[in-house]
Amino acid sequence: MERQELGRSGLKVAPWAFGGNVFGWTADERTSFDLLDAFVDLGFNLIDTADVYSFWVPGHVGGESETVIGRWLAQGGGRRNKVVIATKLGMPMPEGKGLSRAYMTGAVERSLRRLGTDHIDLYQSHADDPDTPLEETLSAFGELIKAGKVRAIGASNYTAPRLAEALKLSREKGLPRYETLQPWYNLHDRDQFEGPLQDLARSEGLGVIPYYSLAAGFLTGKYRSKADLEGSQRAYRAAEMLTPRGMRILDALDALHARTGATPAQLSLAWLRAKGCVPIASATSLAQLKELAASIEVRLDAEATAALDEASRMDPGEAPDRGPMPGATAST
Repeated sequence: MERQELGRSGLKVAPWAFGGNVFGWTADERTSFDLLDAFVDLGFNLIDTADVYSFWVPGHVGGESETVIGRWLAQGGGRRNKVVIATKLGMPMPEGKGLSRAYMTGAVERSLRRLGTDHIDLYQSHADDPDTPLEETLSAFGELIKAGKVRAIGASNYTAPRLAEALKLSREKGLPRYETLQPWYNLHDRDQFEGPLQDLARSEGLGVIPYYSLAAGFLTGKYRSKADLEGSQRAYRAAEMLTPRGMRILDALDALHARTGATPAQLSLAWLRAKGCVPIASATSLAQLKELAASIEVRLDAEATAALDEASRMDPGEAPDRGPMPGATAST
């Protein structure tokens, strides 16, 4: 399977990343193990998680996803060498939050312990920490890299000015550079990434691994009315997208499905790849996993890409039809 390097990190990954937010939440441990085995058997290797997954679930304290991944790795069979583990820190946890040196020193040890590994391939700032100087954060990352606990670093949920400032500081001070960006980006939600942030990522050669790639399942086409939302743990997100613009996007996906045979989910991921991204998406069943895996065979021609661009275009001055940033709860 063709692989691409994330920025200048040296990490080479297949064109779809498994979103680990479901592990220990909507996918129990046995199901998670089966999904991870199938994911690797199909030739994929990038697993994205975070220490905060799944803190938002009643009775959970965070770290559940990393713990499941660690138990899967502990089964042996060369699993650790077959995967690129990407995790994140900085969101509120029982032990604290942020990107100070003191907090990062403890957070990395907790993640390493849960993952059962001696290094994290890609360690990402889950969100900007305005209370900590960027130089302190980047210096702390440098210490973790020097100690062999981290291979490369990335940023998530940064604005273009703050990311530009961090990259400039890395150049001037000889500090580690954010090699990847994990933005909220999909066919429905384009405005937070397209523009200055996308331009910066391209000019700096960053690897872009968007989360929320299927907009909480909306872009699979399974939510088309309020009745479809009943019983869904993500209904509150999909409900915000049942708008004229949202239905216009689904109609465009349906039309392409009729022409190509590819499912709406596969087409949505193919659109992100056409934008130069390695999309993150999760599955809770082997059937879903196989559908997402097959998306890498979908190639959008110029006409198809233009049709999706136009259907999802937001008119000038139009307010985005969504709530606040999903943050810790969204990686698909």
